[in-house]
Amino acid sequence: MPHTESAAHSEATRTPVGRKFGRFELHQLLGRSQRTMAWRATDPQSGAEVALVLPRIQPADAATLAHWQQRAGAAARLNHPNLAQAVEIGVHERWPFIVYDPRDMLTLSARAAQGVLSARDVAEIMLRAAQGLAYAHEAGAAHGDLQPYLLLCADSGALRMMGLEVALDAVLPTPIASTKTQSAVLSEADRLSAQRQAARRDVLTLGLVMHGALAGRPAAEEADIGRVVERMPPAGREIVRLPWSVPRPIPDALRAISNRATERQARQRYRSARTLAGALEGWLRADADSDLGALALLADRLHSIGVLPAAPGAAERAARLALMDRQHTAELAEVVVQDPALALEVLRIVNTAQVRGAQVTGSGPVLTVRRAIAMIGLDGVRRAALALRSWPGPLAEGPAQELARLVGRVKRASQVAQALRPAGYDPEVVYLVTLMQNLGRLVLQYHFADEAHQIRRLMQAEAAADSSGHDEPGMSEVAAAYAVLGVDTEALGAAVARHWGLDDSVLHMIRRLPLSTAVRDPDTDDDMLRVVASCANEAVDAVTRAQPDGARALDALAKRYARVLNITLKDLQSAMQPGATARVEEPPTLPTQTPTEDA
Repeated sequence: MPHTESAAHSEATRTPVGRKFGRFELHQLLGRSQRTMAWRATDPQSGAEVALVLPRIQPADAATLAHWQQRAGAAARLNHPNLAQAVEIGVHERWPFIVYDPRDMLTLSARAAQGVLSARDVAEIMLRAAQGLAYAHEAGAAHGDLQPYLLLCADSGALRMMGLEVALDAVLPTPIASTKTQSAVLSEADRLSAQRQAARRDVLTLGLVMHGALAGRPAAEEADIGRVVERMPPAGREIVRLPWSVPRPIPDALRAISNRATERQARQRYRSARTLAGALEGWLRADADSDLGALALLADRLHSIGVLPAAPGAAERAARLALMDRQHTAELAEVVVQDPALALEVLRIVNTAQVRGAQVTGSGPVLTVRRAIAMIGLDGVRRAALALRSWPGPLAEGPAQELARLVGRVKRASQVAQALRPAGYDPEVVYLVTLMQNLGRLVLQYHFADEAHQIRRLMQAEAAADSSGHDEPGMSEVAAAYAVLGVDTEALGAAVARHWGLDDSVLHMIRRLPLSTAVRDPDTDDDMLRVVASCANEAVDAVTRAQPDGARALDALAKRYARVLNITLKDLQSAMQPGATARVEEPPTLPTQTPTEDA
């Protein structure tokens, strides 16, 4: 297309004027940007009220107009409940347009102006818009100029997106090859590249629309979403994050989703409309049921594939269980604890309302495998082992390897916690509390392997692109989980534990201490167990993630827990060694009753 930038700007100002556009009677300008404009109008042929959407740049020639008609026609044939159906595609005095039936729906701009949108309302609207965009992108279409005035909203929650492929760019890509064959190949490559870029831009613009709806005012005080995109990295320096002073409260998870959609670092933004839709859907499902919470994301999966698959070597363990005498509870417990999935399954069984109601009415939760075995017997353990899915369940090779690495780190952290525990605390309880502080991570990797990969990617720092030497930081684990799943990783573990029948005291213990606050002296035995497990888990995280600065990270961790656990860096380093034993002398007989159990 032969337009120069100045010519394109001149064309952008040549919009239809007056109260008529062809046969249509114009009543209200719904909105306009650099690329598109929309009117509410009447069609005298039918007497119906319609929405008229057209580009702000007039096609330069017949070929460009034909290209627009071909793209708009293909987009109009897409059938999705969240995409508005075109009533007519036409041209008036070389101005192309598309007619839609608004069906008594208001634009998002109008609804927001009424001040009736809650955070949940916005999330539902954005979810439907993201689902419509994802469908269009997968069909090879793009929107090109997503604006609030092009989203039609109904009181019922229905949404229709207008304007797909209406925007007309000022400059079209041209092939850069000499021969016909090379030109065709490069044109296809250019087309696919342009399609991916357009889809990414659509997702960013939808994030800016969400930002404005949640904040109650446009991002960067600019109504035209396209202009804001031009001011954001990598093209500009505008940083768009939700302010803390907003008309209505915004839940932390939804705030994280919105901020990731407009993240300053382009690599951290949502790469597709489908991933944005997944995060919004996760938050909405968790928020919809205050009783289930995060479990709403897992309920169906837990029934079909279990909490975790049996660790490799399950057949050998099952054979050992079959040969063991029911009197050797301690030896049997050692075999069970080797497999986190089996240990957790045994705890799940004994903490259900049926078992506890029948055998231990009035008692606290069961947190030792020894006691669980005493309650359900050897046959119960065998049945639990047979009920587990064999390794690696439905996981492909890559995610299965990542789950195996995670299980190894979790078992190591549990052993570190045993080495650090103060005198008098049951080593098995310490081991299992430390394990359950990782329940959310384990469940995440097994049930949401793709999302777990996204979360790890968002947490990674990126090397500085300039000579400043300042690396671009990654997100925290909480923020990354919110941005991908819509819920905190720990919330997944807590939801599963609550589903098993574990009480508030256990839910308190299996939540790690916040990294942003100082460690205070524990008030109860439960608090001490939580502190020991948190220290061990932080230590393994430090040496795993802080390479090559693991030693420095351990030193900081030792100082963080020095007063409360009475440990030094040497103690922590010793506990991190394979086969480390407790740094305290155990009493001759270990207590069978733990601080969290009532005999």
